[in-house]
Amino acid sequence: MEGSGSGCGSRVCVTGGSGYVASLLVKKLLQKGHTVHATLRNLNDQSKVRLLNTLPNAAHRLVLFQADIYQPEGFRPPIQGCDFVFHVATPLHHTQGSQYKNRTDASVGAARMIAKFCVESGTVRRLIYTASVVSASPMKDDGTGFKDFMDETCWTPLNLSYPFSNPTFEGYVDSKSATERELLEFGARQVQEGGGGLEVVTLACGLIVGDTLHCCAAETTIITFSQFIHQDDAQPFYHALRFLEELDGKVPLVHIHDVCDAHIFCMEQSSLHGRFLCASSFLSSSDIATYYRLHHPQLQQKYGNSDDVPIRNIKWNSRKLIEKGFVYKYDGEMILEDALECCKNKAISISAKVGPVSS
Repeated sequence: MEGSGSGCGSRVCVTGGSGYVASLLVKKLLQKGHTVHATLRNLNDQSKVRLLNTLPNAAHRLVLFQADIYQPEGFRPPIQGCDFVFHVATPLHHTQGSQYKNRTDASVGAARMIAKFCVESGTVRRLIYTASVVSASPMKDDGTGFKDFMDETCWTPLNLSYPFSNPTFEGYVDSKSATERELLEFGARQVQEGGGGLEVVTLACGLIVGDTLHCCAAETTIITFSQFIHQDDAQPFYHALRFLEELDGKVPLVHIHDVCDAHIFCMEQSSLHGRFLCASSFLSSSDIATYYRLHHPQLQQKYGNSDDVPIRNIKWNSRKLIEKGFVYKYDGEMILEDALECCKNKAISISAKVGPVSS
């Protein structure tokens, strides 16, 4: 592993601080002794303010700021004086009547402003962006099948038609892909200019699974377990699982704790820049269903049919994080067990053939 570049007591900014990933990241950073500037869209939202203010060490090391991707000038104050910036926030819905024509435009515009503020601060050494594997499809550019592997060289071909797609999914793919490219290009220019400029890291995370600081299960966890959920409104979650599978060939999975630890790992390196995929498992929806049927035979599958899922021999070929020294703590089986446990704990409707669901 490379030497630590942060030490204890760095000042860091986390955008979208109350989100699923960001809130746990803030918690871990506070526990490590860092001072955290966390941004929220609305400081009058007491449920989100309370969530962050009650974290361990928050009273002395957490400062909350109001900032919104649709009003990116608000990110300047929380970035000032920081050593590292984690840009986790992403627009999930478009704000009509704004200066931006759609959420891709808003996401790219905000990222560009955040990177600019990082440089202008004179203190920020590294900007780490929470990207998504939806931008890293191994699909061939013309849409006729997949490459043999998925790694950091893969980029999703846009403007194609994907099974199980809808405008929300398409908008998310567009915004995450365009924003990641924008930030990587910005970082490449910084490297070319030399002189100790801002380093930019993008972490393209798989489908994130695990418990949450919020009262409801994370949507990504529900998506992972969606084939066995019996609520009437669960079908869109299953469609999201199949959409990701048809986009990436299989489903890249990663645990929430590994995601947050990977972010901190990227901060702690003496020097780091570029694109890294972040997932510890690469499974088909049939693989997921087979695991649950084998290890939890009392579960009743609601959605999915193995005969409808193509058998693909695409390999997960990303080792850049591991080669830098990062170690994943959660493998595929642990991730699937946590998805089941989280859905149980958050009162998701699970139908069992005999008795209660047990793990």
